[in-house]
Amino acid sequence: MWQSPQDVVLISDPRVTGILVQECGEPLADVRGRLRVDDRLADDEGAYAHLRSGLLDRLERAERLLPDGFHLLVVEGYRPIATQRRIFDGYRAELQAAFPEISPDEAYIAASRYVSPVEVAPHTAGAAVDLTLCDPDGVEYDMGTQVNDNPEQSGGACYTNAPNVSADARANRKLLAAALEPSGLVNYPTEWWHWSYGDRYWAMTTGSPHAIYGPV
Repeated sequence: MWQSPQDVVLISDPRVTGILVQECGEPLADVRGRLRVDDRLADDEGAYAHLRSGLLDRLERAERLLPDGFHLLVVEGYRPIATQRRIFDGYRAELQAAFPEISPDEAYIAASRYVSPVEVAPHTAGAAVDLTLCDPDGVEYDMGTQVNDNPEQSGGACYTNAPNVSADARANRKLLAAALEPSGLVNYPTEWWHWSYGDRYWAMTTGSPHAIYGPV
């Protein structure tokens, strides 16, 4: 089983889960019509295309920081709690089936490399966005893996700083970060596509005393 680099703080770490949330009450906003949105993970209610309004404002700021010919392409934002639980439990079960020697606790931690446990999941707060880069015609740039390729599928290439990606993919990941980081977002380093603002992981990364977005 692919292991996380030693310096990566997983979202299941007590340093993250122990952070308090002081909910600011900011509403969800529809990304459609404001940024490019891909429908590969679209749900009937359109939850995938919604984010906290403050996060969406920051993504629009990041879009303006990209060079000509590059655009953000949003794949997924808000997830209802039931959806998050189904995804996490399903991946944890896959790991336990593939690696029967690991304990339930180890499977929980390993699953959190790729899917957030529901109790701390930023997607359920509308605080996280999975996204990539595309050209003006919507053609996606080479980022080294597909959005949502897990560590086993990609041989760890899904990690943001993975060495086993092409020079073009590495440059494109840096370009994405160069727009998102100045706009206030933080990356979950096991997933190059996953960025957030206002959640517990953001608070841990930035040194904020608390998160501002809890489950919607």
